[in-house]
Amino acid sequence: MMICIAVLANSLNAQEKKEAKKLEELKIKTSSQCSMCKETIEKAMAFEKGVKTFDLDVKTKVLTVTYNPVKTTPEKIRLAVSKVGYDADDVIADQKAYDKLSPCCKKGGHK
Repeated sequence: MMICIAVLANSLNAQEKKEAKKLEELKIKTSSQCSMCKETIEKAMAFEKGVKTFDLDVKTKVLTVTYNPVKTTPEKIRLAVSKVGYDADDVIADQKAYDKLSPCCKKGGHK
């Protein structure tokens, strides 16, 4: 019985390591302005399939995303940021979503 448990644990550990190797990191320059922007963008990332971790540095406006390339692509991640009203590298913010942002979240709205 103990041997079976050890083999199963070893197998699960190997699978976790294999999946970790598959993850990729992406850095996206956004048009975020403040902590409300951070909350909005990170909430969108939480619902994005294949995204494992994310963090928006408000000071640099850079969103760092760790994702599974089997489940999503950099283009889909950038599009998800755009759909909540922010530029993501060369992907321009969705205008309707941008119009709904608080004034402080719009470009030039927070100094």
